[in-house]
Amino acid sequence: MLTIAVVFFAMQLAVLSTPVVQVPGRIDIPLTKRRALQADVVDPQNLQEKLTSVIFKIANGLTAYKANTGEDHPLAAGFVFPPAVGGIAQRASKGTEPLQDDDGSLWEGAISVGTPAKTYTVQMDTGSSDLFLPGPTCRSSCSGHKTYDPSSSSTAVDRRKSFSLAYGGGDTVQGAQYLDTVGIAGLTASSQTLGAASEYSEGFSADYFPPDGLLGMAYQSISDYNAPPLFQTLVAQKQVSQSVFAFKLSQSGSTLTLGGADSSKYTGSITYAPVTTKGYWQVTLDAVSVNGNSAVGPLQSVIDTGTTLIIGDASHVKAFYSKISGSKDASSTVGPGYYTFPCSSTPQVSFTFAGQAFKIDPKLFNLGRVSLGSNQCVGGVVGSQSLPFWVVGDTFLQNVYSVYDLSQNRVGFAALK
Repeated sequence: MLTIAVVFFAMQLAVLSTPVVQVPGRIDIPLTKRRALQADVVDPQNLQEKLTSVIFKIANGLTAYKANTGEDHPLAAGFVFPPAVGGIAQRASKGTEPLQDDDGSLWEGAISVGTPAKTYTVQMDTGSSDLFLPGPTCRSSCSGHKTYDPSSSSTAVDRRKSFSLAYGGGDTVQGAQYLDTVGIAGLTASSQTLGAASEYSEGFSADYFPPDGLLGMAYQSISDYNAPPLFQTLVAQKQVSQSVFAFKLSQSGSTLTLGGADSSKYTGSITYAPVTTKGYWQVTLDAVSVNGNSAVGPLQSVIDTGTTLIIGDASHVKAFYSKISGSKDASSTVGPGYYTFPCSSTPQVSFTFAGQAFKIDPKLFNLGRVSLGSNQCVGGVVGSQSLPFWVVGDTFLQNVYSVYDLSQNRVGFAALK
């Protein structure tokens, strides 16, 4: 088994100068965040932007699924599409998800593109399926980002197709599609589809979105390009021995492993849950528990490394917080969908997949105090009127080793070492 573990630094940490540690069958490159979302006092505007961004990203995928398959995605039933998207049958041309991360909660890494190869930083996102970078005509809006110029690559081919992705708050990424050679950790994908953006709106400026672009790692059916995502191309071109990748997202050292799961990163066995619809990495969440007692479930969930929080449908999130003593609706202090609990008694929250419960570190569930000196803290599970399902982001994923198995269409979780 060839397993290539790739750990990426945040953009500000000089990715390329970091020594690559090689062991037989694996390449390890360090990865960190700039700093965690958790803070002494929360930033309500930032938290609301995160919530909005996820809704628009999910809308992009549901709309692409309809365009690619001719059928509504099962998760579209009950989903409230943002006005900019206008429903599942209509392709969005404007809208926003800033993917804004001034607190540094993006997992970033390095890829190479073109011939001769040039290196770029990208966010690793299991909640979407497309790769895009700033293009040569993206001027001031892409300032601070490294530009991909197809005319300087001998392997670039113009697909003569455009793309447009809508995100929360009015932001967009749009441009032209190309085929080119893309490399990651010594693996090479030829004729990989990627986007060269002609426009990055404000939410993608370097101040808010440090990486050059974004690398989606979900299924082709939610690709705006309707083309194989990078990992699927690596599998098809036999660049990896197993069609599996895995994440360790942790403050104690983080890795993306391509080609298998790295047993040195987890303890015990891996618990697998089957993918219920091939689009997102969608699995059944058996139960969400508080202090050992089931509060809600079963629920459909999307496993998303590109989402910081855990976001669920408003009714089940309300039911969840009703099991937490002293919790309160924080719509008026933090924003719609958020709840608080007494800082002196952070609850023990766990998520159960395929019959196995996994605990969330109380320090990760607690996002911080509502205000300086307040005795009320903000919880990492947030409600949304738009979602009829749950999006499980880094608040949970930093507690486990997560495995994404493309050949058997399943997601696995194991306890971190």
